[in-house]
Amino acid sequence: MDEKSTLIIVLVSVTILLLLVVIVAVLFSVFIKRKNSLLTEQQDAQKRFEQEIAETQIEIREETLRNISWELHDNIGQLLTLAKIQTQNAGSDQSMLDEAAATIGKGLTEIRALSKLINPEALNTLSLTEALELELERFHRMAYLKPTLTVSGSPIAIDKKIEVIIFRVLQEFFTNTIKHSKATTLLVDVSYSDSLLEVIAQDNGVGFNYTEARAKNGIGLTNIESRGKLIGAVIAISSQDGEGTRLRLTYKPQKL
Repeated sequence: MDEKSTLIIVLVSVTILLLLVVIVAVLFSVFIKRKNSLLTEQQDAQKRFEQEIAETQIEIREETLRNISWELHDNIGQLLTLAKIQTQNAGSDQSMLDEAAATIGKGLTEIRALSKLINPEALNTLSLTEALELELERFHRMAYLKPTLTVSGSPIAIDKKIEVIIFRVLQEFFTNTIKHSKATTLLVDVSYSDSLLEVIAQDNGVGFNYTEARAKNGIGLTNIESRGKLIGAVIAISSQDGEGTRLRLTYKPQKL
């Protein structure tokens, strides 16, 4: 083999080697950029999640304060007013004094129940089902409607922050039921399986045209759906005029 052929082979080999080095460098650069992009997306998603958690907790506190205000005025305030009237009219009538004492006792019971809503530490330690039970008990006390809660299966491990968002989704549905549905009953079924949480909430109210409401981008529906997507829950809302409204939420905890 002459020198010219050898030189050509060397040049070709060097060229190929350089091309391989360039290709590897380009691929490595693309990999690093893609990795950094994914990390940024994950960080942004985590920030959005933390922001949503903070906003959700604020909304729950605000809703709780509204509930406390309503209950103080519409329930406990009325009981104390009744007790005052009973004592003023009782004179020396022991039976009327006993009635007044019973009314005051009922007011104290209502205050103790209300204190659970006021105590933030108690709320932070409640499970999802306990928080739902507390919320539905309030509806019953206030005579908004007749609520029923059923729980089946053994609770599965769900991140507390996720439970906060699930509770807020359901609380938003309940609020809409109280304000708009004219329902007399609210059925809430919580079902746990080995790896799945399913919650079905259904009222017997006037219902609405879901397609039209969704097209108008109703804030309540949008909040419910966006929060479901945030935590990876599947939410389906169905309603027809005169047939009540039904919400079905399913959540499967992600494996770490």
